[in-house]
Amino acid sequence: MNEGGGRAAVLFDRDGTLNVGPPPTTFVTRLEEFIPIPGAIEAVAKLCRAGWRVAMCTNQSCIGQGIVSREMVDRINRECARLLELHGGSFDGIYVCPHRPDENCPCRKPRPGMLLDAARDHGYDLLRSYFVGDSLRDLQAGNAAGATPLLVMTGADERARAEQPPDRVFTDVPEAVDWILRRRT
Repeated sequence: MNEGGGRAAVLFDRDGTLNVGPPPTTFVTRLEEFIPIPGAIEAVAKLCRAGWRVAMCTNQSCIGQGIVSREMVDRINRECARLLELHGGSFDGIYVCPHRPDENCPCRKPRPGMLLDAARDHGYDLLRSYFVGDSLRDLQAGNAAGATPLLVMTGADERARAEQPPDRVFTDVPEAVDWILRRRT
């Protein structure tokens, strides 16, 4: 866990948070399948314009399972970054866990490895930061890293809603971003 001293940031999950999530047993495997959730990319750009640092942390076991290449996942992530730049924002970094769940790697959410890597690479103080996601494993990763987890219901994980304080559950990324911006002193 980061012990403070760095800058606050907002880290984001990808599938189900920034883009329409595929059904639970499938993955976004082609550029054409990457469909941003209305307003999500614009809201991340709004954070950037307000001075927040942002990064993406995404599990992509489809790579480790041989369903899609790392190069294709990188192309999809570059498209997300390109759209963010069109709206005046940018990611400090994009972190991808390519491992299968059975590999028990430290970077696969619900473990905090990707968030810790982002904090180390960019000087984030995770104790002053947020992790926005749509699933229970996102909340668990945020907690494990010391960040404040925020749940967006665009992925509709009702199990996660039951585990999250009601004041940290949002309809979507724009609503979560507005909440973050209101809290900044």
